[in-house]
Amino acid sequence: MNPKVDWYFAKAGKWQEAVEKLRTIALDSQLTEELKWGCPCYTLKGSNVFLIHCFKEYCALLFHKGTLLKDDAGILVQQTKNVQSARQIRFTSLQDVKKMERMVKSYIHEAIEVEKAGLKVEFKKTQEFDMPEEFKVKLKKMPALKKAFAALTPGRQRGYLLHFSSAKQAKTREARIDKCMERILQGKRIGRLNHRGDARTLPQSFPACLPSSSSISQRAWVNSSLARSRIACVCATGVTAGCAMLLMSASNVAWARPMPKVPRR
Repeated sequence: MNPKVDWYFAKAGKWQEAVEKLRTIALDSQLTEELKWGCPCYTLKGSNVFLIHCFKEYCALLFHKGTLLKDDAGILVQQTKNVQSARQIRFTSLQDVKKMERMVKSYIHEAIEVEKAGLKVEFKKTQEFDMPEEFKVKLKKMPALKKAFAALTPGRQRGYLLHFSSAKQAKTREARIDKCMERILQGKRIGRLNHRGDARTLPQSFPACLPSSSSISQRAWVNSSLARSRIACVCATGVTAGCAMLLMSASNVAWARPMPKVPRR
C-alpha cells in the first residue's frame, strides 16, 4: 500500500466504497501501487498493468494491454473506437465489485502473465488511419505542406489526422486544418487545444496529453470539452497510459479542478 495514493480513495465520492474494495483486490495481486496521472496504477517492474479510475456513471479497472486478454466472460469494454490497447471492467456499485471479485482477480492474474511474457500490442500504422478529404485536397494544392507533413514523425502525423477527422462537419475540419498548417510547416506536433478545438502552443513543461505524475499538484489543463477534442490524438500514439488517462478525463470533470498536493517524502 502506497500512502501517496491514499488521497485518491478518500476523495472518490459516491464510488468510495467500490474503489476501496477494488484497491483491496489490486493489492492482493502483489503488484506495486503507484500514483500515475492522478490515479492508482499497479505496475510490474515499472510496467503498467492496470489502474483504477472513476467516472460520473461508473468506476473501473483499466487494463493497459486489455486487448491481449482472452475476455472469456465478455466483460471488457473498449471506451472509444480509437482505443487500441486499453480495456475496462466497469462497476456501478460496491455490490458489482463483490459479485465479480473472483472474475476480476482472474483477469488481473492474466494481465500479469501477459506482462511477464513481454507481449506487445500491435498498433495501427499511420497509413491505416483515415485522411480527411479536405486535408488531401490541401496537400495536393500545397506541395510544401505535403512535404512538411511527410517529414513529421508517425506519432505527430497520427495526432493531426485524428484531430482533423474527429470533427463532424467539413467546415470544422477545414478550419482545423487551416489553424494547424503553420505548425505542420514548422515540423511541430499538434498544440494544446482550447475549448473550441483550436490548436495552441503547448508549453514544453507539459506532455502532449496530461500533467505528469510528478506534477499532480498542478491545476490540470484538461477540462471535459477539451479532453474530448484530444482523445483521438492521444489514442493513436500507442502510449497506452496516456490514452487511458485522457479518456478518463473526458468524463471526469474533477480534472478541471486543482489536484490535491502530494506531500514530498
